Amino acid sequence: MGRVRLRLILLAVSVAAGGLHHLLASQRPTAQAGFAGVVQSVIELLTVAGILVSLGLGVAGLVVAAADSGTTLIWLRRLLDGWMTAGSLFMLSWVLLLHRVDKGGDVSGSLMALTRVAADILVLGLLVALRFCRRSGERAAVTLAAAAVAVLAVSDMLAILLPAPGAWSGIPVTAALSMAGLFLVALAPWLSGGASIMGADRRELPVAGVVVAFVPVVVCAFAMAAHVLAGGHPDVVMLALAGSVLLGLSARQGVAHADHLQLTREAAAREAHYRTLVDGSSDVITIVGLDGRVLYISPAVREVFGYRPEELVGARLPLYSHPDDVAPLMQAVETLRREAESGTRGPGRCVSCRVRAADGQWRHVESTISHHADGLIFNSRDITERVTLQAQLEHLAFHDVLTGLPNRALFADRVKHALQKRTADATPPAVIVLDLDGFKAVNDSAGHAAGDGLLVQAARRLEASVRAADTVARLGGDEFAALLEGKAGACPSRAREVAERILSALMKPYRIGSTDAVVSASIGIAVATPGITPDELLHNADLVMYEAKAAGKGRIRMHGAQPQSISCETSSTVITTCVCKDTAVPTANTVG
Repeated sequence: MGRVRLRLILLAVSVAAGGLHHLLASQRPTAQAGFAGVVQSVIELLTVAGILVSLGLGVAGLVVAAADSGTTLIWLRRLLDGWMTAGSLFMLSWVLLLHRVDKGGDVSGSLMALTRVAADILVLGLLVALRFCRRSGERAAVTLAAAAVAVLAVSDMLAILLPAPGAWSGIPVTAALSMAGLFLVALAPWLSGGASIMGADRRELPVAGVVVAFVPVVVCAFAMAAHVLAGGHPDVVMLALAGSVLLGLSARQGVAHADHLQLTREAAAREAHYRTLVDGSSDVITIVGLDGRVLYISPAVREVFGYRPEELVGARLPLYSHPDDVAPLMQAVETLRREAESGTRGPGRCVSCRVRAADGQWRHVESTISHHADGLIFNSRDITERVTLQAQLEHLAFHDVLTGLPNRALFADRVKHALQKRTADATPPAVIVLDLDGFKAVNDSAGHAAGDGLLVQAARRLEASVRAADTVARLGGDEFAALLEGKAGACPSRAREVAERILSALMKPYRIGSTDAVVSASIGIAVATPGITPDELLHNADLVMYEAKAAGKGRIRMHGAQPQSISCETSSTVITTCVCKDTAVPTANTVG
């Protein structure tokens, strides 16, 4: 901000000094008539000082602005552009001045007026150069500023060519042009690009910026040709100005060529740098055209998916995506494609999908899709391990580690959903909980490893005793539960049949190492009643299970009396709970 403020102050003081010069120059005739001696000398001294300060500070401000941003080559190119433009306009002004002198005009006054034109030309030269260094959306302020200075230059040139210019609506033409130019100068900072009007550092010039460098040479040639056709002869000033413009053009072309070479080297270095990043990245980077055709894919695709890049270039989306994931992927691609065609650049999209690898396995992929100069760019990462780990964690949160059965939390959730599925005409769901009788004795005598093995075998026998649609769970320790959904709850005898089948399977000997272990089970059955909660249903099953254990173990008890009018053909839900304690195993299977 300090350097921006410095150049603005220099240009502001330059304009103020130019204004002082205009004011004092207009008072010279009055001063000659009404003042004498020292006062006249002071006015003339201030008049000359004003234009000298205006020129000096204007040049300083422009040099600071030109050198404030960009590389040294940009600074040189900018100064050369400004000088060529200024030199050609100086040539034109000098020819006009000589034309007036030939007609007997006031040489002293014309030279004084020419100095005012010089300040305008210097500013105009740099503004024209800066105009082609700005982006298309930021040229408004520079263009208007250049137009404003051009209007001021025309006003000052008319003062040279027309000592007594005409008036327009009572206002002298030169004054009207000066007022219009100053108004445009005040308006310029408010337009697009006005906040950084002197901060151009663009190195890549458009075609118009290259062609405009030859305009000053054309202007010089036109001015000299007009002077010769009018009967004049080229003098030293004209030759010096024309020669400086030609030298400036040659130097400018050399600077532009050197800058182009430097840009080429920098672009090659950047390309090598980014290619190293892309080739060394574990993410797969893909560039896709708006027509959905793959234009480029990074070498990482071979490590991640097993495909060679050349196999995929030219293919169309969705490539090897899972059929279930094609819709969201193509929807994101279509949204970005429409944005690109309409010229809007919204945020990128993050899409997760499955992609078939070369070995036939599905890989979980997370892709960030963004806009690219050639279409769309995909940054894809293999997250298969993360998805697998997340699934394992979710499984462990709701399943028993030892047996792999659902745990108490998942079982309670299944009971809740079973109760919610009831309709007004459906029979109430029914329940089984069991506790292994004699498990503690086996665990204490044979060891914990043997006890764990017995629990795993018991879990497998429970699963084999119920339907695949039913749920078997380990509630903790040697306590298991089963949720039966179907016709069992509608008919008490069918619920008892399931419980008897479970009890019979659990009472068979368990092979533990080289020995056999025998346990039994106490089983309680609870049938849901209208309005009952999952916790109450499980509590009722626990109560009758403990009643079965107290009655002698190896027994089955059902909670509550069952309605006699319920048909066994009506579907319902049954929950069975079995709990086994470390007591003697009964020899008989009793149903109570």
